[in-house]
Amino acid sequence: MKNDSGLTIRRAKRGDDADLARLLMPVIRAGETYPLPRHMSSEAAIAYWQGEGRQVFLATGERETVGTYYLRANHQGGGDHVANCGYIVAEGARGKGIASALCTHSLRQARLAGFTAMQFNFVVSSNTQAVHLWSQHGFAIVGRLPGAFMHPTKGAVDALVMYRTL
Repeated sequence: MKNDSGLTIRRAKRGDDADLARLLMPVIRAGETYPLPRHMSSEAAIAYWQGEGRQVFLATGERETVGTYYLRANHQGGGDHVANCGYIVAEGARGKGIASALCTHSLRQARLAGFTAMQFNFVVSSNTQAVHLWSQHGFAIVGRLPGAFMHPTKGAVDALVMYRTL
């Protein structure tokens, strides 16, 4: 289904591994936004992104896949009513509203899945574009983990916990 930005956002399926690897690996190798090992193999990255209990979505523009996100319960048991997501947009497609479209889509999918809130557990504070975007989508910073992320060029930076009700 196409959204207002001309993207088609759909669930990932078998055969999407190459597109997922193309999106995931540059972000993991850069080491600036996800607390994952920079040397992680593409197989391990795909397994992480598609981990147990995750719904994975891909966004396709006119010619290629330009973004992805996963949706899952933030915790089990008493915390399973709160959703959690991770998002990645292809480097050449950034600044075009794709992350915003993915967030809007994920909020809708979370509501449909019965979640009552969404929480981002570890937003790297130096990723100011993400912090600003999530704030525009109604997320509030509810916690700060001082120096919790070791940025490859900036050293220890804070990680933020961001939350909103659905």
